[in-house]
Amino acid sequence: MARNLLKNPSGQEQLEFWELTANGGNEWKVEDMPGDCGHDFCNDEVTTYFATSYELCLKKQVVDLLAEGYSYEELDTSPNITVEDWYCGRTDCGCTYQISVCLLDENQEVKEEFKPHPVILDPDFSECSWKQVSHTFSDYSPGIRFISFEHGGHDTRYWNGWFGVRVTGSSVTVEA
Repeated sequence: MARNLLKNPSGQEQLEFWELTANGGNEWKVEDMPGDCGHDFCNDEVTTYFATSYELCLKKQVVDLLAEGYSYEELDTSPNITVEDWYCGRTDCGCTYQISVCLLDENQEVKEEFKPHPVILDPDFSECSWKQVSHTFSDYSPGIRFISFEHGGHDTRYWNGWFGVRVTGSSVTVEA
């Protein structure tokens, strides 16, 4: 089984290893599952999540594939790279969720990108429990050396506090 290349994917170490690229409102916060007005998660081993605030909150990790032990030869065979993330809203406030994952070359220039449209969760009109997003990069050009993983969002009512999207269980795996 491929190993998760993201460090601290669910907030067990607070915000360690994450670069905060947008830290609006009351900033990022780590909370215990299920949290106020929250939803149970499908895996009992995941006990924490990251919570966003009323202005945009984004956090990012850039994985150096060579530093993680992959060789030029392995990477240039274009192995499948799978990214996964879990997100949910609260039962009392709407939120937006967004994710952007990029495969980067040795100069950290974008060669492939997964960036779906932002998702809006509204507890008045939709089910806001934990949902998984997943994407597999395959058949891409050789030369990938880094992976940039960025995600986050905010609440839709601009309430003071941490009423925005919640994220946890993020992963990046290489099938080499």
